[in-house]
This record gives sequence, structure tokens and C-alpha cells, in this order.
Amino acid sequence: MEAAVATRVQALGVADYAAVAARMRAFTEQRLADTPDELWVVEHPPVYTLGQGADEKFGPRVANGIPVVRSERGGEITYHGPGQAVVYTLVDLQRRGIKVKEFVRLLEQGVIDLLGAFGVAANRRPGAPGVYVGEAKIAALGIRVTRGRAWHGVALNVDMDLSPFRAIDPCGYPGLEVTQAKDLGIRSSAQDLGLQLARLLEARLEHA
Repeated sequence: MEAAVATRVQALGVADYAAVAARMRAFTEQRLADTPDELWVVEHPPVYTLGQGADEKFGPRVANGIPVVRSERGGEITYHGPGQAVVYTLVDLQRRGIKVKEFVRLLEQGVIDLLGAFGVAANRRPGAPGVYVGEAKIAALGIRVTRGRAWHGVALNVDMDLSPFRAIDPCGYPGLEVTQAKDLGIRSSAQDLGLQLARLLEARLEHA
């Protein structure tokens, strides 16, 4: 493995999903062999996103005024909205010698460790990427890898209106419950938890 390159963490505030996705695509296409990896922390205005090949039968089933956008990530449908911390992981996996499945586990473990620091026990589910507390999903994960370089990332529910999830089958699982940090006693903003998660992921990447 080559020598590690510094990782940059950026807080983007609240930003349109499509605009950020286009920026991620451009970054990934234009980055060079020595371009530092970046982790972007952002909240999005309300939007449903469908992964590549996602089946539209999973929703939304009601007209609630929330736009639906086709995404270039993997996975099925999910919801993004204010109060959710999204961390986009623009990481050169090939340079770091990290396999895709290892990277997925690294992202999941970052969320598990973050919640554990607040006394919340979280877990994975075999065959269902993401992080769960009990039977409820708290973090969704969807990435894309282009020429060995990952983009997209992980979305952690922090302090948001969860009702839009009821109009869909989150991540393609009918009846899947969702939860959020606020309901588990964690009193932090999405931006604060997003930055904490990004720093945890940064540390894990440097030791991968």
C-alpha cells in the first residue's frame, strides 16, 4: 500500500442533492493519483433518491410533494431531509488497498462507534447494508466505485421528520422501521454528529 494521503473534511451546510451529486461526480472524474480524499458533511432539503436499478414499486406511494431523484449510488430508495447527517466519502480505495466490502464495513463501524460513544448499541444486518438499533434502521449506506474511487456515502438520521419514510419501503424493505439519534437520547445537531462521524471515519481510513 502506498503512503497515506491526508483526508480533508468539509462542512457544506444545507445543499441541494442534485447539485452535490454533480459536484461529487466531477471530483471523482477529475481527481489525480495524488488528490487527497475528502469527506463532505451535508444536510439536504427533502428528497427521495433511488439507487441504480432501484425498483420504483418501493415508493413513494403517496403524493407528498417531495421530489424523487435517480441517483448513481447503489441500493434502493431512501429519504434525505433536514436533520439528517449525510457524509459523502470521496475515497481512493485502490490507493489505500481497501476492498469494497471492507469499505462498507468501515463506514458501518464508524456509525456504530459514534452511537456507542453515546451509550447506544447499534448493529449490522447480514445482506442489508446500513446500521440498525434493535429492529429500526438509523443509518443508510449507498456508494459507487469508479476506477477504484468511491463516492456517495452514509446518511445518519439525527433530528428530523421521519414521516416521509412511511411513504416508501426504505432501502427496499417493506415495513422497515426507522429511528433517529434524538429519539435515542442523543442531543446533538445533524451538523455536529456529521462532523463527529467524519472525524471517526477519517481516523479509521488512516489506520485501514
